[in-house]
Amino acid sequence: MNLEIKIVNWIKEYCQTNNMNALVVGISGGIDSALVSTLCCMTGIPTHIVSLPILQKKEQVERAHEHAKWLEEKFKNVYFHEFDLSSTYEIFYMNFKDKFDSLLGFANSKSRIRMTALYQISASVNGIVVGTGNKIEDFGVGFYTKYGDGGVDISPIADLTKTEVRNLAKDLCINEEILKARPTDGLWNDDRSDEDQIGASYEELEWAMSFVESEVKEKLDERQQEILKIYLELNRKNQHKILPIPVFKK
Repeated sequence: MNLEIKIVNWIKEYCQTNNMNALVVGISGGIDSALVSTLCCMTGIPTHIVSLPILQKKEQVERAHEHAKWLEEKFKNVYFHEFDLSSTYEIFYMNFKDKFDSLLGFANSKSRIRMTALYQISASVNGIVVGTGNKIEDFGVGFYTKYGDGGVDISPIADLTKTEVRNLAKDLCINEEILKARPTDGLWNDDRSDEDQIGASYEELEWAMSFVESEVKEKLDERQQEILKIYLELNRKNQHKILPIPVFKK
């Protein structure tokens, strides 16, 4: 059985078991959300794909629109929505900037505002919010916003590396512009990519993750040592995201 069919069946089984009638996916113009939204549409379950720009780069919004159009032409169970949340975010920013000014905090707040919107839609259609995080982001370096894009009900591609995501997206004929786009969380006011923020590419991080998990340890060159250091530091720093929430036991 093909990987995409296994994932599609897994999503369908979850919805049937939990009596859910719809799937809700935020799309950003990036490859992860493009793949997840496509897999959701393949289930035949009503799928709400949602673009939620917040002071977004034009090209990111355009890629999301093109992907939505492609899905609408390909599937009958897809419903596209777009809500520009820029003004919502700007009110939030103005209320907090004087006393609690943090660039990272405000960047993450964009993601959390989007999460709130997705759950509002989900509640209205008896649906679930479907996550778009991959294995490296969710369990390798914790590169996501806690209670933002990390606030989801199920995670269909969280056991797939970025390379596996790209390969599956190609197999499903997802838009070439999305396949070529540099991965970015789109939370900043400049053009920084995920690689710019992390200091390593997803392919390099995949190598680091497999190296840590492997019992065979080879001699590392200078760049490999640097990548491994980045991976281990982010993994250590973001354990509060990667591990379940600590619960005090009486």
